[in-house]
Amino acid sequence: MKQNDKSSFTGLILMAAILIIFQIFVFDNTSEQINHKENTEQFDSNQQDSKKENEIVTPLDIDIKEVLTEEFYTLENDKIKLEFTNKGGEISSAVIKGYHSYEEYKKNLDDETYKSKDIEIFKNKDSKFEIKGDRNINTNSFFSVVEENNSISFKKDYENNSYIKYTYTLDDKKPYFVDLSIESEGISNPELIWTIAAPETEKSKTNQEQYTGFYYQEDYSKDVKYTWDNEEFKTNKFKTEISWIAFKQQFFSTIINAKNNNFDNGTAFKVLNSEEDEYIKVMSLRTQLENGESNYSIYFGPNDYNDLKSYDLGYENILPLGFMWIDTIVNKYIIIKLFNFLKNSAGLENFGIIILLLTLIIKFSLSPFTYKSYLSQAKMKVLKPEIDKINEKHKEKDPLKAQQESMNLYRKAGVNPMGGCLPMLFQFPILIAMFRFFPASLDLRQNAFLWADDLSAYDSIYKLGFEIPFYGDHISLFTLLMCISTLMYTHMNSQMTGNQMPGMKFMMYLMPVLFLGFFNNYASALSYYYFLANIFTFSQMYFMRKFVDEKAILAQLEENKKKPRKKSKFQKKLEELQRKQEQQLKNRKKK
Repeated sequence: MKQNDKSSFTGLILMAAILIIFQIFVFDNTSEQINHKENTEQFDSNQQDSKKENEIVTPLDIDIKEVLTEEFYTLENDKIKLEFTNKGGEISSAVIKGYHSYEEYKKNLDDETYKSKDIEIFKNKDSKFEIKGDRNINTNSFFSVVEENNSISFKKDYENNSYIKYTYTLDDKKPYFVDLSIESEGISNPELIWTIAAPETEKSKTNQEQYTGFYYQEDYSKDVKYTWDNEEFKTNKFKTEISWIAFKQQFFSTIINAKNNNFDNGTAFKVLNSEEDEYIKVMSLRTQLENGESNYSIYFGPNDYNDLKSYDLGYENILPLGFMWIDTIVNKYIIIKLFNFLKNSAGLENFGIIILLLTLIIKFSLSPFTYKSYLSQAKMKVLKPEIDKINEKHKEKDPLKAQQESMNLYRKAGVNPMGGCLPMLFQFPILIAMFRFFPASLDLRQNAFLWADDLSAYDSIYKLGFEIPFYGDHISLFTLLMCISTLMYTHMNSQMTGNQMPGMKFMMYLMPVLFLGFFNNYASALSYYYFLANIFTFSQMYFMRKFVDEKAILAQLEENKKKPRKKSKFQKKLEELQRKQEQQLKNRKKK
């Protein structure tokens, strides 16, 4: 054989060998090649560009694709739009339709021709959905994809027939819900880590930060707990199984519910304040998966109390309606029901008017107790000269004796010194309930009234251009009006009761000043409500003064003194306690 023929024959053998090797190691082992390329950091730039253009389709099923470039897929209905990526098989973006970020809302206010974009509650730029196991697996790599009408599947194959597969399916009956199935084979101790970076979407970053964190329901008790600030992964306090977990933001949440098995008692949470301006907090969940298949239902939607309650899963408890049982009850069974009635039955769309009517209903409901309180204060006022005489008589000699004689005077005159506190017993839970309700009300979000462009956030009539500690960088007019009216009420009430305690007077006048700093950055709806409540209280006191005759009260008290009165059990115990104290003082003096 000639030299040229030998060279040609050798060339043919080498070409055949290259083709066979290429067939075996490229087409039959595509997944290993992809992993190898992802873990290799030193690529030639021309090879990178060439790789991005490749797409390999298996001959078995034309709907199953394995690609070397990142591609995006969408599932959506009339409520939500979810975007997925084949790199990691995760949700790359979650959009809730019909709602907008404050930035987009403000643009729409300034320019009527501007069309606001729907709100995006997270995206995978700084969020991550991944699975880890005992063996070194990489889920941050390319998955094969299968698309259907309302579902999409992502699968990653590993050696020895092991794999991970995600299947996302839109729930036809519940438009805010997506079913998620996670299958794993040959992966020992699979662990899910889901991190969501909550973007800044509201006017008040401070309020949004305050209400962003994890809520979760303990399976055995159905109690809902929360955690807002954990620098490291921490398990739930009682280490019980968990039914569902909410990545809660101020007005929107991502809630993952375990359908076939609960989250195990080693489930841990981490919540960090974001160092980037575009995010509020970064929330991370870590939980163990079942070997085989784990099924979940995920809610992507608004924190609307009525809608969340309709699912009958306890989701409505993620709304911070109160830390004490009494303000929670007031909100759930009084305030929210009244608010919904005025909004729906009355057909009102102006939420400033709704708050006005809500205030009227509450104040009129409490008016009988307010009247009794005013009457009690009027009685105390007409008895004050006699009380002053008693105090002057025993001044710096026997304070206990002065207290005892004062109590006897009140008893003979038929006056209850604590009668003025009765309305506060009813008003205080309502005030606290309102403090929780307004910043959490989705209805108030981005609804304007007068100069306030968003009743769920602070109102601002003037930007200072600099920050004042404890106050802020703006002037809230509703807060200013509320504090001025509170000072007026404090002055009027002080005159009515004749309070001469200088320390108490100072505290009463100091509180409205403190409110000025505290409420300046709070929901304008709350300051507006407190302002209205003060105005109606002034009106009630004005009319009560017209109907209450202090001379007639004094005459009635004088008549009461002449009538013999039986002592109550409380008065008997109080007098017995006073006698014991007097005896103890005498014994000390003898020693």
